[in-house]
Amino acid sequence: MEAYAIHKGAIIKPRLARMTMDLIRGKDVATARGILETTNTKASRLILKVLNSAVANAVNNNGANESELVIKECFVNPGRVLKRIQFASRGNVDRHDKRTSHIKVVVTDNKVMEGENA
Repeated sequence: MEAYAIHKGAIIKPRLARMTMDLIRGKDVATARGILETTNTKASRLILKVLNSAVANAVNNNGANESELVIKECFVNPGRVLKRIQFASRGNVDRHDKRTSHIKVVVTDNKVMEGENA
């Protein structure tokens, strides 16, 4: 059974979040939590919240066993860009883009639900 969680509009650049996301891809949940808790980045704190939410969805909604869960897929997509201005020299104005991200984590226990066609 699969369960997922999404954090839309996270105020972090997608490129920075992908570097942390690459560390946990394909790992089991306990190992991924350990990696994220010991990595000191803003992305790791955001991804850890999404991972915990996906695990809670799998356990509460699908009745999965938490120790058997594995990260099936996880990715970071770009969200909307907040365009801000920054004053520059000689009366000019530069644009300062604040990029956002959509963080998605999918966990599975590699079991098929009853009634699903394989």
